[in-house]
Order: sequence, then structure tokens, then C-alpha cells
Amino acid sequence: MIPDERLRIAIPSKGRLRDAALETLERAGLRFRVSGRRLFSVCSDTGIRIIFTNTADIPVLVAEGVVDLGITGSDQVLEKRVDVVEHRRLGFGRCRLSVAVHKDAPYASSGDLAGKVVGAKFVNLAKDHFAAIGAEGVRIVEIQGAVEVMVLLGLVDGIVEIVETGNSLVENDLIELEKVLDAEAVLIGGSTPRDAELRDQLLRRIDGVLAASRYTLLEYNCPAARIEEASAITPGFSSPTITPLQDAAWLSVKVLVEKATTQRVIDALEALGCVAILETELRHARL
Repeated sequence: MIPDERLRIAIPSKGRLRDAALETLERAGLRFRVSGRRLFSVCSDTGIRIIFTNTADIPVLVAEGVVDLGITGSDQVLEKRVDVVEHRRLGFGRCRLSVAVHKDAPYASSGDLAGKVVGAKFVNLAKDHFAAIGAEGVRIVEIQGAVEVMVLLGLVDGIVEIVETGNSLVENDLIELEKVLDAEAVLIGGSTPRDAELRDQLLRRIDGVLAASRYTLLEYNCPAARIEEASAITPGFSSPTITPLQDAAWLSVKVLVEKATTQRVIDALEALGCVAILETELRHARL
């Protein structure tokens, strides 16, 4: 039996953010099934309904109170000009919004597109950019399809488009002139959720997922005589867990380390004489 609906969360129905959003919710403990083309899924143990929809629509749905939370791109939130709360930056879906032109075009900066035609999915952000740099007379044409090909067809002089790897630009003989802004996936919400207590519990769970994505767990055996040096290398979140071993000359250490520094830390520990250094991936961490 499905309990009464307590919270609605909108996530992208397709594209680069969908899979990462689903993984985040799963790691936060939500139990649901994704079935074919079905546009929603219910978490039977909590009454949370997950709604799959267009990424660009999510900020509006949240702002209007149709859903309580949404996972979308920060660029979409800025583009839609809606009043929502940005609860968390999620660390995936990172990209940039950039101005691009044909590689042989006579433009050195986006300011050179003054008086020209520019295609964009993000019309408001494009207008803001050209206004901020003082480029007058730029005509922004909204294009929701393949923006890059419009330059090749001679329909626009440049584009303002999302760039991840830059491969699509290269394939279409385009180059970036300037970055407009950086973007990533965000969790947004409205001011009056259906169940504020459940929302706050979910936010704490997602914090645990985000913490786990930032840290890794290191375990190693350290010469007792060098534990102070090792502790300086791996101070941990609060402090390392240090356990005596049967051989009094050695200590066992367990500690959280930021993933970005892991290999450098392991090298330093090894140089110190530490052995049996193990790294364990975390799925959840309440810090």
C-alpha cells in the first residue's frame, strides 16, 4: 500500500543530469523503480513522488509549487528568472555557457558580435552577457534544436551554448570566444513544501551523499615512532582513529582524506614508512 504523497521531486527525464540525479537519490536511501517511459515513480516507504520532466521546466515547476524540490542545472535556474531556494550544489553536471563562432570568423571577442545575429537556447543569459560587455544591437534568436549547426548554415553569426568537453564545437568547426558562466546541477526548492520535516531529512541525507563524494577512507599501519608525522599528513575530519596492534612497534590508523589529495597523501605515508595502505570508497557520510 502506497502512503499519502508527502513530497514531490522533479528530475530531468533524459540527458546528462538524469542518471546522476537518480544515483544521488538512491544513495540518499530512496527506494523506487524506473520503468520505461513512465513519467513518475513513487517511493513506497516514504510517499515521495519522483517526477521525470524537461530540465528547463523544473525551475518553473518548483517556483509555482507544483513540486517541492527539483534537480536541474544552475544555468536553467538563472535563465528562468524564478524565485526558488538553492538548497545544495550537487557537484555533477559541470559545464560552462560560452559564446562560440566559426573558427574562420573575423571575431576576436564576443564584443565583436555587436550588431550581429546570435543563436541561443538561453536567451535571457545571452542578453545579459552582451548587455554587460556593452555590445549593442546583438539580435538574439531562440533556438531549441542543434544550435551549433546554425553557424555552419549561415543562419547566425555566433551562438551562446552549453559546453562540456568542447568536442561538439570542434566537430562543427567552432571555437569559444568567451565564457559566460559556469554551471552545475543544483537541488532547488520552494518556500512551502508539502512536508518540511521530510524535506529537511532528505537534505541531510543528500549532505551525506555529497560528503561521501568528497572524502575517501584510508587505513594504514604506521610505525609507532612516526605517528605524529603521519597524523600531520592525515589529520582527518576531526582526528584520526589510532588503534594499537599486537606488535607495539606499529599502530593502525583509520582516517578520512579528501579525494583530491588521496594519491599525494598515500605517497607521503609510504615515504614515511607506513604499510598496508588501503583506500575504501564511501557511499554515505554524516559529518
